Formats: sequence, structure tokens, C-alpha cells
Amino acid sequence: MQFFDKTNIDFVAKRKILLTVSLSTIVFGLILAFVFPPKFGIDFTGGTEVGIKFEKTMSTSELRTAVSEIGFESSEIKTFGAEGSFLIRIADSDNAPELLKSGLNNKFADNPHVVLKVDKIGPKIGNEMRSQAFLAILFSAIVILLYLAFRFEFSFGLAALVALVHDIMVTFLIVIIFQKTGIFSLEIDQTILAAMLTVVGYSINDTVIIFDRVRENRDLMKGKSLVSIFNRSINETLSRSVNTTLTTEIVLLVLLFFGGPTLEGFAFTMFVGFIVGTYSSIFIATPFALWYFNNVKKIDVGENDMKTATA
Repeated sequence: MQFFDKTNIDFVAKRKILLTVSLSTIVFGLILAFVFPPKFGIDFTGGTEVGIKFEKTMSTSELRTAVSEIGFESSEIKTFGAEGSFLIRIADSDNAPELLKSGLNNKFADNPHVVLKVDKIGPKIGNEMRSQAFLAILFSAIVILLYLAFRFEFSFGLAALVALVHDIMVTFLIVIIFQKTGIFSLEIDQTILAAMLTVVGYSINDTVIIFDRVRENRDLMKGKSLVSIFNRSINETLSRSVNTTLTTEIVLLVLLFFGGPTLEGFAFTMFVGFIVGTYSSIFIATPFALWYFNNVKKIDVGENDMKTATA
């Protein structure tokens, strides 16, 4: 299905307006993150994981409500093993397992339970995991830069890296903004980290497809300006980008609204990140590549075309 077939949109002309939008989002998000620091999950702050088995069947939502009423609002609950068995992850506090057990005894007096295991994640380990998460994203971005520099040329690799940094920052800051609204359960934990790494892979794939078409069109459109070549390449891959993003977003919307609180952070981060990734491939990576060719490599990209596009 072709939603956008044979389009002739001047994407380069809109780069300054949309760059302003991106910068405004980043500045606003950074101010918000500084004034209201993001809320990290147990994975990165430390906490306690308690395995519990109830004699009778119980729903996850029912248990989550009870744990929240006991006083552990930032809890993460998952089913595991046999029916009636749950893993409950709660923020670390004095006698947390004992408080949880006594609270559940009061809430479910007619449904006895046994504690299967108790594991603690100390704050030091949580901080180390947070540092390792940052290094994982940084390392993946560097490897992608090297790969693209080898496959295409350094200018394309650098443009893709700039787009990746943009994607990570904008997606993370939008997560923080929505975290403060309380609409979704968006604690910064390992699931959101996994979503961020997925966004990185998706975004770079979309960028590579456009750059690959640019490389083909540079041979097919000899004598044409780079501005014309980049615009043509984006238009030729636009339908593919829209189709892929749209079908993926539909699935993520289903996960977001029907996957339960445990998957909210993962689904929301990927939902936002895929949109941002598609946007950056068109309006961040390609304009930066043109800027690099024009200002660093001193290659004429078609100044007249750029002035016409900007007008």
C-alpha cells in the first residue's frame, strides 16, 4: 500500500522551523528534568524483590491495588511459575518484606500466602546499573557511527549520530514530561532502557535507508545539486517510512492501553521514539549532512536551491 506515492515535498525548506521545535522541546525538557528530577525505578535505585504464592487464584491488578494501599506505590508486580505466584518489587525500606507480608495478610485474610524468596538490590548496585545503562547507549551510538562511516562515509555517519543523540534526548525528555503528568506509569527502569535501545536501532535503520537512496541517486542524478538529490531520496523512501512507522505504532498503541501497567513504560517509550526516529531521519540527519558537506567539506550543495527552499 502506497500512502505517499511520487511525492515532491521540499523537506529541506522546513528544516529550520522543525529544528527550532526540536531545540525548544529539548530545552523545555532539560529545565523540567532539572526542576523535577525524573523518577527512577527499583532497577536503578535499589529495592526488594519478594516472591509470593497465594493458595487461591488472584489477578495482578487486584494484588497491585492492595500493595499500593499498603504503602508501596512504586511497586512492580509480575506473575511467574505456578498459578497464584507473583514477583513483587518494591522500593527499599526498613523491614520492607515484613511490612508487605503483614499488609497482605490483612488484605487477603481468606487467601493465605507463603513467601518463596526475598532478594535485595542495594542502592550501590542500582547506581552501577544506571551507569552501565548510559554506557550501553553510548557504546551502541559509537559503534553505529563507525559502521556508517565504513559503509558510506564519515559525514553520513556523523549525521546519523547527531540524529541518534537527538532521538535519545527528545524521547527521554518526553517520557519525563509525561511522567510528571501521571497519565502513564513511566518509571525509568530496565524496560524503558530496552525500549530506548530499540528506538536507536529503528532510527538508524530508517536513516540508513534514506542515505542508501542518496548514494544511489548521486550516481543517477549527476549534475544535480545535493539539495535536489536529498529531497528526491527522502520523497522516494517516504511511503516506506510512513507504512513501517504506522503499522508499528498501531501495535504499540494496543500494548500501551491494554498491556497493563508493567508494559506502559516500554510501549510508551517505543511509541514516542519511533515517531521521533522517523522525524529525525528526515529533518535532522539529512539537513546536518547537507550542512556538513557545505560548511566543512566545502562542497557546493546547491546554494540557489537552498535559498529557494528556505524562502
